Amino acid sequence: MLLLTSGHPTSGHPTSGLTRSLAGRLVRRLIFALMLAMFLAISLTGATGRAMAADFDKAKAAYEAGDYATAAQEFRPLAEAGDAKSQFDLGFLYSNGKGVPQDYITAHMWANLAASNSNDLSTGLRAIIASEMSPAEIERAQARAAQCLASNYQDCGG
Repeated sequence: MLLLTSGHPTSGHPTSGLTRSLAGRLVRRLIFALMLAMFLAISLTGATGRAMAADFDKAKAAYEAGDYATAAQEFRPLAEAGDAKSQFDLGFLYSNGKGVPQDYITAHMWANLAASNSNDLSTGLRAIIASEMSPAEIERAQARAAQCLASNYQDCGG
């Protein structure tokens, strides 16, 4: 574990707890970023269904070119058509604020939908995103995912 203070953790120094808390948060964020990058790299191997393959490839190409806004625009209709890989990728983009505003609630919603559509990577992504959220935010994300499913992807919010 990374420790930024000197002395014993119970030394009574007024900043020792704050520094450890900051170090822990930085380590968690680093792990979060690395895991999300790994999940995205694995997920960008193609799309399910021939009809979606060309559009998914366009979204993937935009992402790889660093054009995250276009990638998000291309992934969204695929995600709303129920494509689990695109749902995963939208969740990743929202969790990192790439091409879209960073929004953990929307990120969790898309990861949750992808998991419900049998995308195995999405359960890990969802857990990583949830580690950055409060219980109330997780509850809102779950409610949005339920609404999205109930509306057959017609009401998935922002």
